[in-house]
Amino acid sequence: MTDAPVLYWIRRDFRLSDNPALVAAAAMGPVIPVVILDDSIDQMGAAPRWRYEMGLRALARAYHAQGLDLVIRKGAADAVLADLVATTGAKAVHWNRLYDPHARARDSAIKTALRDQGIAAQSHNGHLLFEPWEVQTGQGGFYRVYTPYWRAVMGRDVARPLPVPALRGVDHALDSLSAEDLNLAPQMRRGAGVLARYAQIGAEAAQTRLAQFLGDKVAAYKDKRDFLDQDACSNLSEHLSLGEISPREIWHMGWEAHRHGAAGAEHFVKELVWREFAYHLLYHSPQIATENWRPDWDSFPWATDPDAPQVLAWKQGRTGIQVIDAAMRELYVTGRMHNRARMLVGSYLTKHMMCHWKIGLDWFADCLIDWDPAANAMGWQWVAGSGPDAAPYFRIFNPETQGEKFDKHGRYRARWIAELSNPAPQTALDFFEAAPRSWNLQPKMGYPTRPIVDLAEGRARALAAYSARNS
Repeated sequence: MTDAPVLYWIRRDFRLSDNPALVAAAAMGPVIPVVILDDSIDQMGAAPRWRYEMGLRALARAYHAQGLDLVIRKGAADAVLADLVATTGAKAVHWNRLYDPHARARDSAIKTALRDQGIAAQSHNGHLLFEPWEVQTGQGGFYRVYTPYWRAVMGRDVARPLPVPALRGVDHALDSLSAEDLNLAPQMRRGAGVLARYAQIGAEAAQTRLAQFLGDKVAAYKDKRDFLDQDACSNLSEHLSLGEISPREIWHMGWEAHRHGAAGAEHFVKELVWREFAYHLLYHSPQIATENWRPDWDSFPWATDPDAPQVLAWKQGRTGIQVIDAAMRELYVTGRMHNRARMLVGSYLTKHMMCHWKIGLDWFADCLIDWDPAANAMGWQWVAGSGPDAAPYFRIFNPETQGEKFDKHGRYRARWIAELSNPAPQTALDFFEAAPRSWNLQPKMGYPTRPIVDLAEGRARALAAYSARNS
């Protein structure tokens, strides 16, 4: 250990526990934790930016409790780091790796530049269980289907989570923006106040959620997780997105629950590995975020106008299909959506409405507080049929039969559609509070009397387009 400070560059690792980069930095000297608001933050959607800011506030408080001040700077990451190295005399920079193409290119250039200056620059794995290049098929390639990937990793050793290291800070203040005053998502307006009622922020909340899930819900998770009206899921996705909890913490606690007989624990861990699989694919085939993963889908006649009247009706939760509209309103109010509902709204958009999956990808990227570049891309391509691990048939969910199956008593639909109840529950009314004034929506408008796309007609049109593909 030396007295030269060490920069710890924080990206999507808003926690102190099980943080390899922080541990490595703390072992070298006084730590300066740094957050850089570069173009990667500017490119995030409104709700993810709001959630990022809220998480950043919690993180700043956590570091303050450890006697360290979080340094927040705005600008290009390479320039900010170079300035901090010059002004603080830092001899090393540590960070946890990200895997999207933009981050990989940026980080590689920064690592090279720092090392050329004689600065120790080191990246670590704090975001995944398994590095994408470490999991290979028997032929040395990457996995394209989830089940073989799961079989390849389920028995692997995963290092135990790291404790919070002993931290020393520097003895002088550095110029920094205030986490409390950032206003990263000014366009949220009324929506921010509504989201705040449903989000749970910070690493402590993440640990509480995990403990509650494993204590109360995990046993029935496999059987109940698809039911829309059940609070059967862990709700950890918003925490995983920002790294408020590590996948290793979840992995070990999940398997521990399994060893103690929790029936749904293995299925829960499988869902965690599904996230790993998404990053595996994003790393090896980065075009999944922008192009059809299966090139033979390039000829599919999807509509591409994100501002078309039917698309607006889908975004506003006014398609006339109750389960679709409930899900889209849940998304706008809470910044999250039940996973079964994500499949249904995705199928309806890409199949019945014949709209491109990129429209849905972009809308979710703007509205989700648990937005994740890998999961969002794989999820949309999976449901559209253009992505990996797709079924060997053209999957078209019937939202009405799915609604009856997974919301038998209509409680989910009533929770989110104010027009279906008198008096309407607060959850449903919250949608009209959060919705942009430009939409001019009020409960008294009544619910649509007809769907924007007839289910039978939409299905027939999609099947015909699928049959004519590449013909």
